[in-house]
Amino acid sequence: MTQHQKGWGEKYPAPAKLNLMLSIVGQRADGYHLLQTVFQFIDLCDWISFQPVDDGRVYLQETLAGVAEADDLTIRAANLLKAETGCDLGVCIAVEKNIPMGGGLGGGSSDAATTLVVLNKLWGLNLSTEKLMTLGLSLGADVPIFVYGHSAWAEGVGEKIDKIIVPEQWVVVIKPECHVNTGEIFSAKELTRDSKSITIADFIAGQHQNDCVKVVCQRYPSVQRALVDLSEFSEARLTGTGACVFAQFDSKELAASAYQSLKSKWQVYLAKGMNQSPLFLKL
Repeated sequence: MTQHQKGWGEKYPAPAKLNLMLSIVGQRADGYHLLQTVFQFIDLCDWISFQPVDDGRVYLQETLAGVAEADDLTIRAANLLKAETGCDLGVCIAVEKNIPMGGGLGGGSSDAATTLVVLNKLWGLNLSTEKLMTLGLSLGADVPIFVYGHSAWAEGVGEKIDKIIVPEQWVVVIKPECHVNTGEIFSAKELTRDSKSITIADFIAGQHQNDCVKVVCQRYPSVQRALVDLSEFSEARLTGTGACVFAQFDSKELAASAYQSLKSKWQVYLAKGMNQSPLFLKL
């Protein structure tokens, strides 16, 4: 295994994702919810670079505020690869954070996935995508979709994934000043857990409810306000359990106009939907 192949020191994208719908169709005996959801990437990305280290250590160039190095998902992903393969190489990881934390855009999961995919290549480990997805699942429920790298229809507890093509529209995303606790939403008594299953065709025909909206808005008024403000420009939706809300637009001009109107009041992002992860376009 060599530390001298090209690719070291380059910046690799870790894109954000949106849940274009989220339906809760049941609950297993172990408490896990059975979901139907559609994932699409957007071109809002964290950027990660990797430098070879001779002494086998895995560490961050700079730690994230409020996150212990050992808990950082990029570090956990790199150490997981080493443990799985017996690889004795080291790496220094630098992360440029652009995706807001705690917003339901999957930034931490995406960082972990980019680390798995890129180090698998740089370290010459040759693990399959399926194997990397399985490893990723032990780091977080959303990591496999970022390893998979394509817009997808997901079912079960999120482990059954099918490729889907959805329009690559412009989106405006608002990040309210709150941190939605996903566990709290999924354990709420009043959460709908028996939605009727739909098909991909139903989704494409326009069924894209999110069963978490009501519960989230009751507990986090700022999410409700963001939905109201954004809905003046286009249909506003919640991604996953939030806190971020988004709206899709048919043109960059319409999206940019909404972005300009909202940016004095909200933390807001202008982005474009992507069916293929920018990480795989780079690789």
